Amino acid sequence: MKKKNLFVLDIDDTLTSSEKKHTDSLLFAMAQMGIKEVDTDWRNYANATDSYIVKKNYEKTFNKPFSLDLLEDFEKVMTTHFLDYKNSKEVNGAKKMVEFITNETNFGVCFATGSLLKPALLKLKQAEIDFSEEVLEASNTIYTREEIVQSTINKAKDFYGVSSFDHVVSFGDGLWDVTTAKNLGAHFVGVNTRNVDDFKAQKVQYHINDWSEFDLKTLENIFNINQ
Repeated sequence: MKKKNLFVLDIDDTLTSSEKKHTDSLLFAMAQMGIKEVDTDWRNYANATDSYIVKKNYEKTFNKPFSLDLLEDFEKVMTTHFLDYKNSKEVNGAKKMVEFITNETNFGVCFATGSLLKPALLKLKQAEIDFSEEVLEASNTIYTREEIVQSTINKAKDFYGVSSFDHVVSFGDGLWDVTTAKNLGAHFVGVNTRNVDDFKAQKVQYHINDWSEFDLKTLENIFNINQ
């Protein structure tokens, strides 16, 4: 089914309540790799993606180039550790929102995450959020947020059988999500409560604490979108 417009959805703490578990699992897998000293202020990294964070810390620790091939075993360790936690829950209203947008509107849905792929799939499945892996991009082979989002937009074009979308709206919970959307010329909606001050500083026009507050008409009016 063709769609005129597109939602690009971040996962951790945007759709699923999983950021802390994700960070703990990432640090655990790095420790197993031999990386003990890690700067956990992700704002200090040029790219807030798992692959880039591992790369920078690997090269700092071992003083040699990082290869993406190393992520295969790393991802297994990270995913196994993630399973030690309770199942991820949805951010309130996320499941219902995805189903509504997918089935009852002229917006397509795709997923862009700085996470590695297997943990990302696990979170969505645990939270029972409907998704197609065909329109999901993770950081296994990509370091930058912009390339991840652009890749999933391209996947969505193929999936929905269109050459372009009239409007692309990106949803995320972090400062890097705002920056990425601006760099790609997409609209942005802030989700969750942790980075409200950043959203205000970046003059984000629409912010919701969780998906129970989301209103499609409000979004369409703010961004002048006509279905």
